Amino acid sequence: MRTNWTGVGTALVTPFTKTGGIDEPAIRRLGRRQIDAGIHFLVPCGTTGENPTLTLAERVRIVEILVDEAGGRIPVLAGAGGYDTKEIIHLAGEMRRAGATGLLSVTPYYNKPTQEGLYQHFQAIAESTPLPIVNLEPATLARLATIPSVVGVKEASGNITQMCEICNALPADFLVLSGDDAITLPLMAIGGRGIISVASNEIPAEMVLMVEAAERGDFAAARVVHKRILPLMQVNFVEANPVPVKAAMAAMGLIEEVYRLPMCSPRPESKEKILKVLRGLDLLKGALV
Repeated sequence: MRTNWTGVGTALVTPFTKTGGIDEPAIRRLGRRQIDAGIHFLVPCGTTGENPTLTLAERVRIVEILVDEAGGRIPVLAGAGGYDTKEIIHLAGEMRRAGATGLLSVTPYYNKPTQEGLYQHFQAIAESTPLPIVNLEPATLARLATIPSVVGVKEASGNITQMCEICNALPADFLVLSGDDAITLPLMAIGGRGIISVASNEIPAEMVLMVEAAERGDFAAARVVHKRILPLMQVNFVEANPVPVKAAMAAMGLIEEVYRLPMCSPRPESKEKILKVLRGLDLLKGALV
């Protein structure tokens, strides 16, 4: 049986309607598409999901829809981060009531607490909920790893040496997940357990194929997939996330290309780069929904 929060978790985009509301039918279709492709867990309402622009009611509704669509087949790791500990504790409770089975909690990004403040922040969240937590704060991990409900970290520093140090320093059952698609294989080679992926919004089956090959120790097969899809991993960050991935998904017929300010459509030259990569991967032949 697979351990929760290992393998490929998709950092889901949030589709909006042309009038700006959350697109509930599209959320359900995207969730179904991910599950049908073999994704191991879903990660809604994170940065890729434009969570700073979502209301509490919208976040709750998104999670409710995806939990219902998953039907217990895969777990849902709901985004529950910010810079107000009390507010996050309230959000964690709402995500639990909506059916989430875990929380992804980003490091406070505005008020910049000390390491002691970060520890107390995550400790308070952990004490408030029975849900397992994956966090994004490597500097305090040695202490946080002693809290039973803090089960892993999303490592997106891009610093391979730091990743090695984290994997070596933490207990074997503490999950280290890549937060960068392109570095998934190097991290898994040193003990990482998977990826919270942006690219799997577009190519869930290919990301599963690559990661499951790495889990089996078949890095030769994993590298073949990685080489093919690396241009997509890279072009997804030609502008600020999630602008490129949403533009790509719109071109694939998966969603309407609608953002909430301050996010907006990519520049024409960026869009052409995105379309060139999609053509190269034969991803403009129609959506699999």
